[in-house]
Amino acid sequence: MIRKFETELEDLKDKILKMGGFVEAAIEASTQALIQRNPEGFKNVHAYEREINRAHVEIDECCLKLLALQAPLAADLRLVLAIVKINSDLERMGDQSVNISYSGEHYLSKVPVKTEVNLPQIATQVRQMVTEALDAFVKGDVHAAKQVLEKDDAIDQHKADVFEKMKAEMQTHPELIGSCLDMILITRNLERLADHATNIAEDVIFVYTGRDVRHGFGGDSGT
Repeated sequence: MIRKFETELEDLKDKILKMGGFVEAAIEASTQALIQRNPEGFKNVHAYEREINRAHVEIDECCLKLLALQAPLAADLRLVLAIVKINSDLERMGDQSVNISYSGEHYLSKVPVKTEVNLPQIATQVRQMVTEALDAFVKGDVHAAKQVLEKDDAIDQHKADVFEKMKAEMQTHPELIGSCLDMILITRNLERLADHATNIAEDVIFVYTGRDVRHGFGGDSGT
């Protein structure tokens, strides 16, 4: 029974990792289509989202079955609950990638903003956070998870900078308000992707230390 439970847990980890791969591909497709000004590239995002949604349902069902039939305790229970939460974060990341594709298509159909926005850098940093958070989960690497948390502030600052630039541009070039709003929405969705990567990193810390570090709390709940 114990060996069967451990096998099912490893299977769940594999499913999460595969789902994460689709999420990373969706982020890559949506951001590269925008950066390369290739509207056709956005079509791939929707294909990846369908795979993400299928995985979301399958993983939830597996977790519920595991909780009902195995009644895991302590660390194993934390792991299953974390997988449920990570599953939800990954599904929302798929949604955010689709949002970027919609705003990106709209943006590419109009005159681009005049102010320089370093989207490639922001997108690269966000993708790295997602990859590193998933790697930390698979490897049980608490140190790597903490490093992901430390990178979130940089993305928040990028978003704030873009917002300020777009506000200034809308004042000086009102004819570009639509393009500026699209850029704001794209940046906001990138920032939310980083937030979900942060959530995953927090779950890794919770699983392997028993500490809940959300909202600045770090009390040890035991093992």
